[in-house]
Amino acid sequence: MTDQKATLNIGEESYEFEVRQGSVGPDVLDISSLYKQSDRFTFDPGFTSTASCESAITYIDGDAGILLHRGYPIDELAENGDFLETCYLLLYGELPNKEQKADFVHRVTNHTMLHDQMIKLFSGFRRDAHPMAVMVGVVGALSAFYHDSTDITDESQRMVASMRMIAKMPTIAAMAYKYSVGQPFVYPRNDLDYASNFLHMCFAVPAEDYQVNPVLARAMDRIFTLHADHEQNASTSTVRLAGSSGANPFACIAAGIACLWGPAHGGANEAALNMLTEIGTPDRIPEFLERAKDKNDPFRLMGFGHRVYKNYDPRAKIMQQTTHEVLGVLGKTDDPVLDVAMELEKIALEDDYFKSRGLYPNIDFYSGITLKALGFPPEMFTVLFSLARTVGWIAQWKEMIEDPKQKIGRPRQLYTGPTKRSYVSLDKR
Repeated sequence: MTDQKATLNIGEESYEFEVRQGSVGPDVLDISSLYKQSDRFTFDPGFTSTASCESAITYIDGDAGILLHRGYPIDELAENGDFLETCYLLLYGELPNKEQKADFVHRVTNHTMLHDQMIKLFSGFRRDAHPMAVMVGVVGALSAFYHDSTDITDESQRMVASMRMIAKMPTIAAMAYKYSVGQPFVYPRNDLDYASNFLHMCFAVPAEDYQVNPVLARAMDRIFTLHADHEQNASTSTVRLAGSSGANPFACIAAGIACLWGPAHGGANEAALNMLTEIGTPDRIPEFLERAKDKNDPFRLMGFGHRVYKNYDPRAKIMQQTTHEVLGVLGKTDDPVLDVAMELEKIALEDDYFKSRGLYPNIDFYSGITLKALGFPPEMFTVLFSLARTVGWIAQWKEMIEDPKQKIGRPRQLYTGPTKRSYVSLDKR
């Protein structure tokens, strides 16, 4: 909070507003009383200049390429910690000690099973249903099975619901995958860590043993960590908006998954992989770069630039390293898609056209390649994104519910339709 005031002059009228200051980042003009004072409100399509809430979870400085979770840089968390440690940090505000970490892992592990009747839900979907459609439906249905954790006014129930979703999302995602490829479900194993358990549920089959490669499990864990939260993006804002009505937490997360499904949000890694495949070989890169620069050509370089980051995406560096580790252990160092990706990155980082526009490689540029190498089809990419982002959605939802100043979301509009007119009967139209 600062002592500064901002004055808005409209004709001969003046209105004064408080200037608020966060712990880091730009100051914020508090216009919450604007409508009451002036009978006017602001016009901000996409809410790109509007702070919809006060939050202490994630901070992004897009110009500097900074992403902090509770103050910790994302690259340090992904490099030195693991996903469940990041989950604990997002939910509780601090990194856990050994005892807290062990207790948290135990609580998550003991909630990985789904209610047995939920298994029948999957057979209600067509085999060729998109896994994200299955995710939206099954996660929304959790509220029909876990009635003891839907009372949002009960702190203990909020936490139980949170733990259940973090624990069960890998099981639901793996079952969605298995159903899409016609294989039997593989139940969770409590002796495996979070990422290893997920890979086992996805790729094990009853006919033979499946041993999870620790390098691949570590890569999966990093992918989860890098996608855990990203401030007030479209899906997080959707979760908060749904939650502001008092909806149960399972419904709110299902709403977030539905929003994430949009290709402009969660589908970017699949689009980046498709682009690299279309380019095919490094010698064709100049041709596609010229197309990308041509305003009359619909081709766009996917995986470059970001709505927020105008510098190098801090998650991309860790993702690049992870991609090399995965391809190395799988013996795919000569992967043509990676060859294109590495050469395209090198050229784009040296090209004035891309540098002047802040078009640096983002996390989607590398994650699509990595997930493909791990064995996931493109339609599963956004499912994995939603699995990882669940903890961020939950942390943001909990923070909103526990904020005494929270109100139901109600954006305004600039109405440009017809003014009041009288009804005309059908025979006179």
